[in-house]
Amino acid sequence: MNSKRNFLKMALQGTSLLTIGGFLTNLRAHSSVMDNSSASITNRTKPIVVSTWNHGLPANQAAWQVLSNGGKAIDAVEQGVRVPEADPSVMTVGYGGYPDREGKVTLDACIMDENQNCGSVAFLQNIKHPISVARLVMDKTPHVMLVGEGALEFAKYQGFKEENLLTDKAKAAWQDWLKESKYQPVINIENHDTIGMLALDNNGDLSGACTTSGAAFKMSGRVGDSPLIGAGLYVDNEIGAATATGMGELMIKTVGCHLVVEMMRQGLSPEQACKAAVERIAKKLGDYKQFQVGFLALNKAGEYGSYCIQSGFNYAVTDKFGSELQDAKSIL
Repeated sequence: MNSKRNFLKMALQGTSLLTIGGFLTNLRAHSSVMDNSSASITNRTKPIVVSTWNHGLPANQAAWQVLSNGGKAIDAVEQGVRVPEADPSVMTVGYGGYPDREGKVTLDACIMDENQNCGSVAFLQNIKHPISVARLVMDKTPHVMLVGEGALEFAKYQGFKEENLLTDKAKAAWQDWLKESKYQPVINIENHDTIGMLALDNNGDLSGACTTSGAAFKMSGRVGDSPLIGAGLYVDNEIGAATATGMGELMIKTVGCHLVVEMMRQGLSPEQACKAAVERIAKKLGDYKQFQVGFLALNKAGEYGSYCIQSGFNYAVTDKFGSELQDAKSIL
């Protein structure tokens, strides 16, 4: 079944429409493949990039500059997520992110390429682009993950400069939180604490990246799923890739993104695989209505899909037809 959709036209906070140019004004054509449970959106073109949340639109545009010029998916996802890392208006990623309960901005990130090479950093402070530090962990060390002071020293050795990441706006939010010091994340606000990005390049290779400032006002030292390969991000170039958003502890407990990819290996579409993973988590939780968990997946055919517990999760899609923001399907 073929359909045409008018592209989303919207002003992005902190992003000029001139940056996007006429990119969002094109018409986008998708074919839908029907299965027993749902419609799976199919692109079947490459390259393509998908990412979580509305800040994924400007991030995708940076990634697309790499992909459309024949670049590799691994370079595209790194360049893409650097955009929200540097944007202080995105208060769940990088510079301007919400601090922990001690008032310190601590960052987590990971990256994974088509050969299952991966790099990760956690509890990194004073470095604006943790994704690029994670890339260098992958490219220049025998390790997968560096944390805390070790990650900071490695970053400085690689030429990164320390800078204060706590903006006045984030500091004011933290000081207001201190009045009661009650840790109760708000669904789709404090706990949509990532940008996860997946890309398929002209060579048919997949890569992914995930970066975050973590849950707002978390305990000092807390690390969520975003820097953990298999939990917040997983790529298998034979099958597909997945990334996650929401309460990281739940993705860690279920190795959620690895689960989604394995579901695709069994023949499920990206949307079906995300749905199966979310439903498994919801069943285990019992009281799932107070939590948010969402997955976004992309397979080797260029098919993509998403599913979550709570409504309100959206994701950005960019290919040669243009860009659009889509709402994920949900249990509630």
